[in-house]
Amino acid sequence: MPHISRRHFLKAGVAVGAIAGLHGTPLFAERAWATDWVTLGKSGVKVTRLAFGTGSKNGEVQQRLGQKEFTRLVRYAYERGIRFFETAESYGASQQMLGAALKGLPRDSYKLMTKVTTDGDSNPLKRLDELRKKSDTEYFDIMLLHWQHTGTWVKDTERWQDAILEAQSRQMIVTHGASVHGLPALRQVSGFKWLDVSMIRVNHKGTRMDNETDDWNVPGNVNEVVTHVREARTAGQGIISMKLIGEGTFTNRSDRQQAMRFAFRNAGVDSVTVGYKNTAEIDEAIDNLNLALA
Repeated sequence: MPHISRRHFLKAGVAVGAIAGLHGTPLFAERAWATDWVTLGKSGVKVTRLAFGTGSKNGEVQQRLGQKEFTRLVRYAYERGIRFFETAESYGASQQMLGAALKGLPRDSYKLMTKVTTDGDSNPLKRLDELRKKSDTEYFDIMLLHWQHTGTWVKDTERWQDAILEAQSRQMIVTHGASVHGLPALRQVSGFKWLDVSMIRVNHKGTRMDNETDDWNVPGNVNEVVTHVREARTAGQGIISMKLIGEGTFTNRSDRQQAMRFAFRNAGVDSVTVGYKNTAEIDEAIDNLNLALA
């Protein structure tokens, strides 16, 4: 596969985004389910609507389970039809634990997403390869630039963008995007043609969501976030929602149900990641999303 420059990629993306915007399709043409496979915009990558997250409190919740119980939980989710799993460099041992839990399952039967921290002067391509080894996988289906939280992140991460495209040319990565935090960063998303996938915080209460300073103690601007989600989707990006239950603060099930419905019906996301610590939480998330889609 030939090397792809970031500049060439951005130029080509303009045409793709225009086509996606002109030929949008209804969110749900028929009865939809939590474990359906859906396409993430122009990326062409298919994931299940409901994902398995490993970053609850930066992965501490999942890591406390220990490898044996964590593996049992991952396999339970897999058997129930959740085939989209996500982790991140900053989640520490969660990366290795997820790799171990998925070991032995057919690699083409699930999708794996991780997020790289774009800090320091390290070699980006080397870091991407280290992540692949830590997760014990030949490739990642989705690689995200993690925690982009400034208004200048598009310019600041250019060398990481280039490295990800190089990794794609080496078949280490299938598609790419960014997880975005805070309104100044979020405002850059819909117009950034390099992005195939965006991970954005969405819930109906604005809890742990985007505001001007990215302060978790300040309610997020729900209306503006939803506007950016819709604009990014119109531009052809796949949208993955996070912080659906306010970093675990929604202790009332009715709030968790409303959050699921809001994410898919009001904001219009494609997929949502939820962190679990037991099988009951997996069962509830599937039920809540099925109800939201009914």
